[in-house]
Amino acid sequence: MDSALSDPHNGSAEAGGPTNSTTRPPSTPEGIALAYGSLLLMALLPIFFGALRSVRCARGKNASDMPETITSRDAARFPIIASCTLLGLYLFFKIFSQEYINLLLSMYFFVLGILALSHTIRGEGHQDVACQWEAMTFTFDMSHQGPGRISACYKSLHSESFSKHFSRCLAGTSPFMNKFFPASFPNRQYQLLFTQGSGENKEEIINYEFDTKDLVCLGLSSIVGVWYLLRKHWIANNLFGLAFSLNGVELLHLNNVSTGCILLGGLFIYDVFWVFGTNVMVTVAKSFEAPIKLVFPQDLLEKGLEANNFAMLGLGDVVIPGIFIALLLRFDISLKKNTHTYFYTSFAAYIFGLGLTIFIMHIFKHAQPALLYLVPACIGFPVLVALAKGEVTEMFSYEESNPKDPAAVTESKEGTEASASKGLEKKEK
Repeated sequence: MDSALSDPHNGSAEAGGPTNSTTRPPSTPEGIALAYGSLLLMALLPIFFGALRSVRCARGKNASDMPETITSRDAARFPIIASCTLLGLYLFFKIFSQEYINLLLSMYFFVLGILALSHTIRGEGHQDVACQWEAMTFTFDMSHQGPGRISACYKSLHSESFSKHFSRCLAGTSPFMNKFFPASFPNRQYQLLFTQGSGENKEEIINYEFDTKDLVCLGLSSIVGVWYLLRKHWIANNLFGLAFSLNGVELLHLNNVSTGCILLGGLFIYDVFWVFGTNVMVTVAKSFEAPIKLVFPQDLLEKGLEANNFAMLGLGDVVIPGIFIALLLRFDISLKKNTHTYFYTSFAAYIFGLGLTIFIMHIFKHAQPALLYLVPACIGFPVLVALAKGEVTEMFSYEESNPKDPAAVTESKEGTEASASKGLEKKEK
């Protein structure tokens, strides 16, 4: 990836060309349109399918395996920790050799990319392990936008109103993999167990169950990983980037709409400040060789797969709005109205916001903080719809509790007991 093509920075969309250090032929209008259209499509796919998979993720978790949720306190600290991390990386690149740092980062994302892509291909799996490595990924990944603590899968959502055309996305293994593996495929079960101590003091460090299909998916993902490690090809970069984005939207949950507004609002300020106020984000991204952005060549029509004049979009601009859109989908389901109004509204708002980002960027020939346009759109459109429908109270009172929280467990038990007592009263009558 030639980082001298433009002002690459995670968390913002940008155009290649105006900041080139070497003279390059200008991209054709057709090439620019193809690049921007492809970036838009690549951003929409992980948001849409990640939101669908987040519903299955919320339904499928046991209380004992639930990770921590993103609380309003976490959301408020997110931009501060992100800024400290970004500034630290900036100083790191200034002091130490860029070559050795990127070698370490390449190995880091090589491992995480293989795991992410394998989980994406498999379409189901061991969410507890997936949540753990997804949390580690986001410490670095989202323009260094947050504490590594946040990861997610929430309470069960008991609703039969989800449309039939969504059901296959939530069923488990992806349809592609069902076709890839024949019914007679010898799928054996394995377990990786690592303990510490002996007797009564024995403690489990790793207890991971997997099967032959997981190993096949891991092997296929490893091929892509080696390709990325050796060539840094933009297609391999995008495969990893899409996998990170989809898993991020699926596994990182917000507990309520207010927390989502705090998170998006804080990162709105963060993005604008570090892009327009300083050169820190741009410098870090130009030095940072990792699949933390989606890229597409503007000179693909002229040079084919060896094209190297890229337009790009940071993964933070996909995942951060994406987890908010996924929350609104789960809110739609909780209403039990057999509609997905807020999901479709926020999804359309994202398309509008990203389209406006691309338009402004193309007009002014300068990198843009995409959250500057995405945050007002993704929050404003659904709130306006809620105002029109008189559901603002329901929207902001909706909350996904973490079953690890004793209060949430107590409330759940009380609710169950109340339902049971009501049922007995009806029977007695």
